[in-house]
Amino acid sequence: MSMPVIQKPECPISREQALTDLIESIALEQTALSHIINAEGEKIQKILRVFDCKEEIFKINESVRETLVAITRLENVLYSKLELINCKICKDETHKD
Repeated sequence: MSMPVIQKPECPISREQALTDLIESIALEQTALSHIINAEGEKIQKILRVFDCKEEIFKINESVRETLVAITRLENVLYSKLELINCKICKDETHKD
């Protein structure tokens, strides 16, 4: 996954473009979080193949659990952002008529 290129606009951004950019940023963050979740799953699989020590397995499991809790919090923030955007779009749609 490559890093997005962020360019400063030469002219003011339209409202529609700003909303599109916000939605795209949320999607990019969710993609990044999915990569972290996948890496954590691979970590557990490797640990189970390599270690026999239950203490080591439990330590790694706790680390993965903490990471997933943090990801869950971030997902809630992203969901809130998306809801704000959705409310703004819906509010604008009702004022068009």
